[in-house]
Amino acid sequence: MEAHPLRVLVVDDEPPIVDLLSGYLEREGWTVSSAADGLAALEAVRANEPDVVILDVMLPGLDGVEVCRRMRAFSDAYVLMLTARGEEIDRIVGLTVGADDYLVKPFSPREVVARVKAFQRRPRRTTGGPPAPGLDVDEGRRTVSVDGVPVELTALEFNLLAALAREPGLVVTREALLGAVWGSAYAGDDHLLDVHIANVRRKLGDDPASPRFLETVRGVGFRLRDRAAGAR
Repeated sequence: MEAHPLRVLVVDDEPPIVDLLSGYLEREGWTVSSAADGLAALEAVRANEPDVVILDVMLPGLDGVEVCRRMRAFSDAYVLMLTARGEEIDRIVGLTVGADDYLVKPFSPREVVARVKAFQRRPRRTTGGPPAPGLDVDEGRRTVSVDGVPVELTALEFNLLAALAREPGLVVTREALLGAVWGSAYAGDDHLLDVHIANVRRKLGDDPASPRFLETVRGVGFRLRDRAAGAR
């Protein structure tokens, strides 16, 4: 349960879109505020501390990508980016700077509500201990290092590792990982998860037979080893 009504900030320079989204979001009982340009968006994030930011890419002044990049220095709010462009490069850039999800205009307001509800099922709070020594996952800056050496991951690989790093020491089920990374409506082959886990392990220099960081829990899911496990 939320300690307060979910706070959502809608950032778009088109008033009809802001009004439409605000109406749908407020019907869910959420508190909605808005901003019409990049600088105002950053000020609103600082002032209102929203739980979710719905952020248009094309904004006056600072664009949505730069807004997301800057807010990640002081906010862990979920970010749903909106764009009128559908090129894959836009999606990759948005996710690289810290966006959590992406929608291309035109979109259904109901789909926006569904994405926000999916965020609520993906808590950011860490409930386990720190990751095993040597591994650093900075979700705000979207950086990973092993023994101080930067590791280059794709946006999807980072999202997968970050989902595990939020709960080090605890098993994250395959279903939870699929939902966190690909969305709750994903209905594809979950073999894709194994492929990306293998890629993450390879880039971390982790041996699946004797893992330093990432363990497979057969029939259940995966676990990022915590500091206590790493010390044993």
